Amino acid sequence: MIRATLRNVASGPIAVQMRRFVIVGALTAGLQLALLWLFDDVAGLNYILAATVAIEITIVCSYVLNNAWTFRASQNTGVSEYLSGLLKTNLVRGTAIPIQLGVLYALVEWGGIMVLVANVPAILISGLYRFVLDWQWTWG
Repeated sequence: MIRATLRNVASGPIAVQMRRFVIVGALTAGLQLALLWLFDDVAGLNYILAATVAIEITIVCSYVLNNAWTFRASQNTGVSEYLSGLLKTNLVRGTAIPIQLGVLYALVEWGGIMVLVANVPAILISGLYRFVLDWQWTWG
């Protein structure tokens, strides 16, 4: 079962979408790390608040890129559909925020890992969750 799922991700019907989702995710993860650094290190916000703001900004950026490229075949067009999709992705990704912040907090507070370094696995852990829900609901 796991092998078949991995094969489908590599060469199955959702392989192209998954690769594009990962590329968009990598770009927006870089943006999120830059924003986290800016809000935490430069502006002096608490790292959890800084991460929350950075995450929300990247949610919007991810939606714009994923709608235009990753899910082009089922793209949300028109003002109403576009805004509805933005709301859906905010709900999907909003439910992933506690996962990401929980991992971030655990790695920083209990693992003693630097905030920016700890945010990378936090992004990755919540990433698969976000893909499945976006794929099924936002553009499904």
